[in-house]
Amino acid sequence: MGILHQEKITDQAEIQKKIDEKYMRQAILQAKKAYDLDETPIGCVIVHEGKVIGRGYNRRNTDKNPLAHAEITAIRKASRKIGDWRLEECTLYVTLEPCQMCAGAIIQSRIERVVLGCMNPKAGCAGSVLNLLDMKEFNHQVQLEIGVLGEECSALMKTFFKELRMKQKMKKKSLAE
Repeated sequence: MGILHQEKITDQAEIQKKIDEKYMRQAILQAKKAYDLDETPIGCVIVHEGKVIGRGYNRRNTDKNPLAHAEITAIRKASRKIGDWRLEECTLYVTLEPCQMCAGAIIQSRIERVVLGCMNPKAGCAGSVLNLLDMKEFNHQVQLEIGVLGEECSALMKTFFKELRMKQKMKKKSLAE
């Protein structure tokens, strides 16, 4: 009976992994929308009962708004869809570890679970710099899954910043001429 129970757990873990990858791919599609706008490619989707109820991508420069983060946009849309500020029983999928503002919004909206693509060692608040999502001092903690399609998410960020540096170098060169 022990082996059957272990196989069942393994099967459930595999099913969850496939579900997480499915929705992370949708978050990556959102990140590519930001990339196409020359925005840092961060994308997010929020899922409730197997349906995407909120989508967002980074638009800070486009909107000239420091609040135009992927997670904030997705949370706003999901809250509107559900008709409540509480997003209990929801999972948020995001390509890059949330900053302190987004981690705070995740806690405030009572999102149950967060699935991250890649970590953000300079500004991440889900384990890199801080882990606001699991502070016992707050009235809500969030389940966290890290590294889902992490290499793909990380590669998107690295390519974006490499291209950005090249564009800045070319611009500098043309101004000097």
